[in-house]
Amino acid sequence: MNGFDAVQLSYDEPLADSLHIRLARLLGGTVKRLHGVRGMRRAYRLTAELVDTDMFFIADGDFAIDPEFPTATVEPLADGVAMRVWQAVNPVNGLTYGYGGLKLIRRTALREMGQAVDVLAALPGRVEFCRQTAGITLFNQTPFHAWKAGFRECAMLARGSEYGMTDASTQERIGAWTSSSTGDFAAYAAAGACDGLDFAKAAALDPQRFEALNDPPWLHQHFTTLHGEQAVTG
Repeated sequence: MNGFDAVQLSYDEPLADSLHIRLARLLGGTVKRLHGVRGMRRAYRLTAELVDTDMFFIADGDFAIDPEFPTATVEPLADGVAMRVWQAVNPVNGLTYGYGGLKLIRRTALREMGQAVDVLAALPGRVEFCRQTAGITLFNQTPFHAWKAGFRECAMLARGSEYGMTDASTQERIGAWTSSSTGDFAAYAAAGACDGLDFAKAAALDPQRFEALNDPPWLHQHFTTLHGEQAVTG
């Protein structure tokens, strides 16, 4: 037991139910769930109201925790640190970094969160990126979910990392996403990455347009417009 509550934050991920069961079994303690809340910023803020501990784990609805992850020895966040992020294996492009990874976060930081397209980049305090891998992010469960992952991540990378990433690292990740070729629906992740770059270029002069990245109905409509017939017919 680690003494931290946990929340699975899910929206429409097909495997969320089974991954919640897995998370509860491996984390132990209290693992709650917030499902289907529209508006990513609102959803994250609501997780803070579900827990009873000042620091708690957040896992995405498509995150599969590694059975070897040492949950019992996780240390609390140091003063001034708002969130710690453990890495996740990406199933389509060979990357392993914070995208889709497990998080330990302060409840007070979520309540005081500011505005940013990458929602958690607006937390008050430092973000600590841990080199340890906590699991795999299974975002490639359907053509749409694979496309959405590539689209959102590459649009945000092209806009400029809100975590201070170097240009070289940014280009390396964009290159990997646009070349996605392994695992289920990898071609959709690659297409989404390219579409995300196009979106970022078109929206560069209109920062408000980037808020669409956090609007699930808009994302689904955009995917349908660009790839819907192909997704249905295969």
